[in-house]
Amino acid sequence: MPFYHTLGKIPPKRHTIFRKPDGSLYYEQLFGTIGFDGMSTNSYHCHRPTQVKKIKGSYSVAPKVAIANNIQSYRFHGFKIPAEKDYLDSRKNVLTNSDVTIILSAPQAATSDYFYKNTDADELIFVHRGSGKFRSHLGNIDFKYGDYILIPRGTIYKLDFDTTDNRLFIVESRRPIYTPKRYRNWFGQLLEHSPYCERDLRAPYELETNDEKGEFLIKVKKQDEIFDMVYATHPFDVVGYDGYNFPYAFSVHDFEPITGRIHQPPPVHQTFETDAFVVCSFVPRLYDYHPDSIPAPYNHSNIDSDEVLYYVDGDFMSRNDIDAGHISLHPAGIPHGPHPGAVERSIGKTKTDELAVMVDTFKPLMVTEEALKIADDEYYTSWLE
Repeated sequence: MPFYHTLGKIPPKRHTIFRKPDGSLYYEQLFGTIGFDGMSTNSYHCHRPTQVKKIKGSYSVAPKVAIANNIQSYRFHGFKIPAEKDYLDSRKNVLTNSDVTIILSAPQAATSDYFYKNTDADELIFVHRGSGKFRSHLGNIDFKYGDYILIPRGTIYKLDFDTTDNRLFIVESRRPIYTPKRYRNWFGQLLEHSPYCERDLRAPYELETNDEKGEFLIKVKKQDEIFDMVYATHPFDVVGYDGYNFPYAFSVHDFEPITGRIHQPPPVHQTFETDAFVVCSFVPRLYDYHPDSIPAPYNHSNIDSDEVLYYVDGDFMSRNDIDAGHISLHPAGIPHGPHPGAVERSIGKTKTDELAVMVDTFKPLMVTEEALKIADDEYYTSWLE
């Protein structure tokens, strides 16, 4: 979304002389999107950011599709994804299409031996367990339980964790991720009816300026391959930048729910959007206040989209036998709704403490081999009475 941020030292004008204390030049880089028509940032580096020493090789991280044309509703046990020390090794592709891949990750250690850059996709990381520091060439952000970290494509970053117990739900989007346009005026400012505003968004607050030469490994993702590229200078050598294209964090606990007299549709929970899918946040909230309201969601047909719901914490009123870390997939083309007994249980309830993240895609999702390892094959029968 368009909001301006500046950090560190920058010259008064773009594309002008900017000297180091010794009289030599800093090197300017435009970090831009959609050609020269999208959001961009101008950063200033101690060294030329173009110095590649060698490309050591590549390996595939493409999703391994098990079911390409899926009609079955599934429940996946997300916490059964095994924890692994390395961040990239821990990322398991669960659901995918040409626009988005949904990834589960349980990394135990910081990305200490390399830097990472995804050239093809924005990444939205939801922190289910763990805390630490997101470090990037555009600055650092502290993160904790409940945070979304939005990382624009091309950002070079590392993740430092405070402990080994970390669980991440990652949405990798080949379409740019924005705030919903109905929350913004035509200037780009978030409006009064938005469930959050700019003061809830946490931009990078500190720069690591490393004026170093040597060999620095950046693992670069391009078209589902990781390329091991060795650069001659430290990628975190920025002394300052300004613009609109940079990572930021937003806590799901700062999302202010919209409620009404009768049950509100899922778009009131929308948090992010692309032209290919939306992301919603279901947070603790008061239920509907019409005297005859039914708090449980009504049955509805997913005619145009697949629905993925990642259960974070709390009591999930509309489902039976759902725990934290579970993921439900309700594919397009068939109806779904509350499990038997959920409607009746909901009547008279005044609030919910549920916390969940939903991703609705406009293209069908394919189920991967990794997903089937943690799948409940009988979930689709759970509506039988």
